Amino acid sequence: MFTVDRNEAREAFLASASRKDRDFASVLDELLAEKADEAADGARPSVKLDYLAVADELHSGKIVISPEQAAAEYGSGAEEPDGKPVIEPPPLAPEPESLDTDPDAIARELGLHKGRPPADLDALRRRFAAANHPDRVAAHLRNDAMTRMQIANMLIDEAKRKKKPGLFGRR
Repeated sequence: MFTVDRNEAREAFLASASRKDRDFASVLDELLAEKADEAADGARPSVKLDYLAVADELHSGKIVISPEQAAAEYGSGAEEPDGKPVIEPPPLAPEPESLDTDPDAIARELGLHKGRPPADLDALRRRFAAANHPDRVAAHLRNDAMTRMQIANMLIDEAKRKKKPGLFGRR
């Protein structure tokens, strides 16, 4: 692959900037073609293309490409290279306006009626926290999520107290 020096590319672009129909990519294409011709003559290319410099040029604002030009050059993007149409994913389900904070509903969701052993209750607490933590919900649902976590923790602690044997193994 042939490369072009950043300064050489910039000079060539600025020299051709007076022509409105030329863009940076066409200048680079010309420089690369010249380098290819030199290589065909037996000269080894000595200039390298600095990709970061090219990216800097593109993002500098000196090169302006309209959306119409981009669409004309690259197509609409509605098809894959093999010609198959791009399938859009289905829309996401709308987020609820609030979360259920009813203790009975949370207890059913936790499955506390099944009489789980204390070790299972700890794992249940971690799973519920992973799925319902306030940091994992939208900002408008954080207060409800925090309330749900508090209720779930209270319910699990209560279930663990009921399972814990009293003094001398009595309940």
